[in-house]
Amino acid sequence: MNEKLNILRGVLIILLLMMFGIIFNFSNQNGEKSGSLSREVTEDVTKNINSIQQLEKSEKEKVLNKIEHYIRKLAHFSLYTVVGILTMGFMITYDLKNLKRILISLGIGIIYATSDEFHQMFIPARTSSIWDVCIDSCGVFVGILITMAVVKITKMIITRMSRNIQDFKR
Repeated sequence: MNEKLNILRGVLIILLLMMFGIIFNFSNQNGEKSGSLSREVTEDVTKNINSIQQLEKSEKEKVLNKIEHYIRKLAHFSLYTVVGILTMGFMITYDLKNLKRILISLGIGIIYATSDEFHQMFIPARTSSIWDVCIDSCGVFVGILITMAVVKITKMIITRMSRNIQDFKR
């Protein structure tokens, strides 16, 4: 069992480091490239919404800018939700109290989010924002909650199956 646990831990660490790499690469894009990617996603998301597509050019631009802002924030939240899932998944492999697991996972996420925003200060045409750290941290927390819920549900299912097997054997 110990070997399987170590393999699981290794896989989770590799996935977490890959996620950190993905976030770093997004943050390492200059403002023009980052903005271009965000605009591309926004246009793709809204291309089939007639009420937006039928607006006059200046009004459509305002609407797209507003939607783009939310898409960027949702991207922050989503990426860091995955960080929360992977970090908490790793922490669950250790015999610790849940509060300690949560605090360590959240701490890792907040530290990385803070360092990521600090990194962006040195990228041309990019800014750093305490609000992005807050959004990222909320994403980490939601990822932690998702992981805890999945583990709890899985344990309940295993317990029920075990009871059913015991009942069947009687």
